[in-house]
Amino acid sequence: MKKMTCRDVADFLGDYVSGELAGDLRTTFEDHLGRCVNCQRFLAQYRETIRVGRAAFVDPDADATTAVPEDLVRAILRVR
Repeated sequence: MKKMTCRDVADFLGDYVSGELAGDLRTTFEDHLGRCVNCQRFLAQYRETIRVGRAAFVDPDADATTAVPEDLVRAILRVR
């Protein structure tokens, strides 16, 4: 691949962030990223999304049922 497009960046973003994009493809990806402000922003937002997603599950023992208002539970059950 000689020149990477913004669409290509989107397609390879997951592999890049996980460190699985290697060799010439990684170089081409980083060359495009170095020139494209939109893709730089997209990468930053992608990384932030991953960070926030992981933070949502930091407490595997959290009881989600206590966070749901009882009125909401009753309303949902009435509709069922």
